[in-house]
Amino acid sequence: MSNIKGKKRSACIAGTGSYLPERVLTNDDLAKMVDTSDEWIKTRTGICERRMAREDEATSDMAAVASRMALESAGVTALDVDIIILATCTPDMVLPNTACFVQEKIGAKKAFCMDIEAACSGFVYGMEIARNGIEAGAYDTALVIGAEKLSCIVDWEDRGTCVLFGDGAGAVVLKAMDEPGILASALGSDGSLASLLNVPGGGSRCPASERTLNEKLHFLKMEGNQVFKHAVRCMSEAGKQALERANLTMADVNWVIPHQANMRIIQAISDKVGVSIDRFVINLHKVGNISAASIPVAMDEAVRAGKIKKDDILLFVVFGSGFTWGASVLKWVL
Repeated sequence: MSNIKGKKRSACIAGTGSYLPERVLTNDDLAKMVDTSDEWIKTRTGICERRMAREDEATSDMAAVASRMALESAGVTALDVDIIILATCTPDMVLPNTACFVQEKIGAKKAFCMDIEAACSGFVYGMEIARNGIEAGAYDTALVIGAEKLSCIVDWEDRGTCVLFGDGAGAVVLKAMDEPGILASALGSDGSLASLLNVPGGGSRCPASERTLNEKLHFLKMEGNQVFKHAVRCMSEAGKQALERANLTMADVNWVIPHQANMRIIQAISDKVGVSIDRFVINLHKVGNISAASIPVAMDEAVRAGKIKKDDILLFVVFGSGFTWGASVLKWVL
């Protein structure tokens, strides 16, 4: 364990990685499957295409690829990892947790492993769990992953949802350092609104049965207009709250990396917080909504494209089923 004397331990991003499946599903492809069109989808969502995992490609497979990239980027080995936190709502199976499968695939034999399920907010929640452990001295190196195979819970006959979602994985390595990294976070939830975005079937309340299969209860259900309204408000407020806790303002932020759900939501947040859309990292048009993987994938692409520079201030804002939401502010140290 690190021996950082005289200075407060901080959790800093030391490396990033991401993975997107090879198969591209365009809007024109979807128009052959449901009553929609490229213009209809782009106008309402900003999405042009999304990636689809192979049938034999599970969440842990994608997560492992992204994790290896993040480890290489950080200059550490899998044996240096103390904890693996995997955020997903599409685990490989009910048990064991999918992080254990990733551990085995990458050889992180010394790590303890856990999944968290906060839907699209999961990655930011996972970052906060890892941050607290690092700052407390419980461990030094954390691998935090957001990975989803949403194509397996989407009803491909429902044009209101099937046009939105894709598959992919992103990962970061967090390390204990003596310089500021994650500066502040603000998280929230409201379980009274759970019915607006959920997958009703498959859990203990509604176990799998012939009826649940026939009624398509294992597919994602969403009331889009209500989700839109709450997402804009909650992400905007969480972003402001996190910045206040970090003693910063929106003017200090170099890049906002939002959950990539819908371009109209992102634009509405830009207008609400008073930050130009030019300072938002956006890859929604080519990946769609990949839930917990959205932010780490977008961040990794921005890092590798050279957009994010040392000492930049980043603001993450997320919103997901639950409802769950949150924001994190961090200083880029690489």
